[in-house]
Amino acid sequence: MPLESAALGGAGVHVLAHGLGGRTDLPLDAVAAIAGGGAAVAASFLALTAAWRRPRLHPDGGRPLPAALARVLDARPLIAAGRVLALAATAFVVAVAFAGPPTDRTNLAPWALFVTFWVGLVPASVLLGPVWRRVNPLRTLHAGLCRLTRTNPARGRRPLPSGLGYWPAAAWLTGFVWLELVAPHRSDPRVVGALIVGYAAVNIALAWWYGRGWFTRGDGFEAYSSLLARLCPLGRRGDGALVARTPLTGLMTGAAEPGLVAAACVLIGSTGFDGITRTTYWRDNVDPSSMVAGTLGLVAAIGAVTVLYVAALRISARLTGEDPAAQPGRFAATLLPIAFGYTVAHYFSFFVLEGQTTFILAGDPFGTGLDLLGSTGHRVDYDLAGPTLTAQVQVNAIVLGHIAGTIAAHDLALRTLPTGRTLRGQLPIAAVMVALTCAGLFALLSG
Repeated sequence: MPLESAALGGAGVHVLAHGLGGRTDLPLDAVAAIAGGGAAVAASFLALTAAWRRPRLHPDGGRPLPAALARVLDARPLIAAGRVLALAATAFVVAVAFAGPPTDRTNLAPWALFVTFWVGLVPASVLLGPVWRRVNPLRTLHAGLCRLTRTNPARGRRPLPSGLGYWPAAAWLTGFVWLELVAPHRSDPRVVGALIVGYAAVNIALAWWYGRGWFTRGDGFEAYSSLLARLCPLGRRGDGALVARTPLTGLMTGAAEPGLVAAACVLIGSTGFDGITRTTYWRDNVDPSSMVAGTLGLVAAIGAVTVLYVAALRISARLTGEDPAAQPGRFAATLLPIAFGYTVAHYFSFFVLEGQTTFILAGDPFGTGLDLLGSTGHRVDYDLAGPTLTAQVQVNAIVLGHIAGTIAAHDLALRTLPTGRTLRGQLPIAAVMVALTCAGLFALLSG
């Protein structure tokens, strides 16, 4: 589906329209797809309660990788090379943002940030693990700053506040999705350059003050990558060994991590809002250039997901005699498969199709007539993801994401809820999974 651009403000500045674009060409019966998706999630819950009676996803399980492969993956030269490449690529994008062509149609910086990096980070993390933590250029710059200022990079100047958790990451992610989905001039290359530089400066300064542990949960992008990496079939056991594991195993911590509910609900709510803005109702009744309407809509979508989830888990806690305040945080990680499914559904065609633009523009990054990659002048090949394939991927991603979340929640419930009350405690969670499935498919198919 083609990229949509709408002129806002000065001539020549266009705003990238993320997500699905128009969906009237998806070859699906909307009512049947919504009903079928909800029924599939409900049926999966019923099947789990009958056949899955003991925990099967063990956090310390998995088959160790061959020693030679593990040594290669953990090799310092490989990590160092990755960090050098990531730092060089970031510096290159910033340089192009400020010194390259002035519009998003000809400048690769907006495409590199909003498509290649933001969307591409998802499959990279799910398939390969917390890759951004390994190559994060902010960690490289922070290490250099600490060396210059003779500061201990691990401790910083002050201890990281206890209980902070993922709250800073949730705040950063909220700000980024607002910029991506609502803010005017968001694809202006100069704005993109300033955003990258400003984000880097603030997080490096905070890491210098609080130590490099800040990046783990304070850097929104590293936290995002690391959370999705919990779905990766590669992981580490408690003893540090690299293992091949069941993909949902990384969700079985059962610990209430501060801010994790907020981070997960931001990811789900923001992609849900992106779908809502593509519906005919939103387009017919809301001014697409209204920053107030967009901001309120985004906040409402994130808030609705949060309220629905927290209410369901509090009801579950009361049914099982657990602490209602702790229960939402304990199960928050089981929202990550849903967030992944929503992301795939809303950005699949955008990444496959418009992601080509980054490569095309990289052939002549500064608009000087070069053709470094043999791509200059090429056009996006829209045949790579036609309507039928797009529809199949999007619907299945939402349904399978909710089924995976249901499986993870069921296994965690068996592990943490009192024996004999597991089924009762899961009913509110299952109801939320079905409701979110139907709502996600409705937003997807009502364009």
